[in-house]
Amino acid sequence: QVQLVESGGGLVQAGGSLRLSCAASGRPVREMIMAWFRHVGGEEREFVGAIHWSGASTYVIDSVKGRFTISRDSAKNTMYMQMNDLYPEDTATYLCAGDSRSSYIEQGPTTYDYWGQGTQVTVST
Repeated sequence: QVQLVESGGGLVQAGGSLRLSCAASGRPVREMIMAWFRHVGGEEREFVGAIHWSGASTYVIDSVKGRFTISRDSAKNTMYMQMNDLYPEDTATYLCAGDSRSSYIEQGPTTYDYWGQGTQVTVST
């Protein structure tokens, strides 16, 4: 059984930084496309970015480009997202997800087989 556990969220002032972690068990992260999503309240989950199972490519959405970086450590079976220059509009619950079937990074949440419980990120003004 695959489990994903996020950590690293918290309260930070605008312009600050956080590093989120997603620790996986039950399956190597190198066998999955690993992604970060975020949502606020009852809104739909928004794709933030992902790292391909090969580790050769990453993708982030335009609104976080240049500020958020996704990486992974296969030895620790963990994915990370370094978030710099945070904006108040980045406030959300951040979830990691794993896709074990696709060959390419997909943005639709229904593509992903495995989900963590989420970690809250709050950016104050």
